[in-house]
Amino acid sequence: MAAKIKKDDKVIVITGRDKGKRGTVTKVMPKEGRALVQGIHIVTKHQKPTQFDAGGIKKIEAPIDLSNLAVVDPKDDKPTRVGFKIEGKGKDAKKVRFAKRSGEVLS
Repeated sequence: MAAKIKKDDKVIVITGRDKGKRGTVTKVMPKEGRALVQGIHIVTKHQKPTQFDAGGIKKIEAPIDLSNLAVVDPKDDKPTRVGFKIEGKGKDAKKVRFAKRSGEVLS
């Protein structure tokens, strides 16, 4: 199945402790069904000191499930579902993602 959420998409968290927060997708892990979103799902990690790092308690972004994210509609800045459509005909046909809320094509 084609990816509905891709890197650099603007997304909003629709459920969980970070509900309502917005961010940009930095990495998508399709096999796990998860994504890293900038500034979302911050967890504390206890890290041992290494030769290059002092260690201690670090705050990192943890992956969040794709089902908890919605793409932000470029037209009205609200969460939307993503659909696919074919633009063009014949050899020039191209499959594109679009926002179901407004019909705008997503980059």
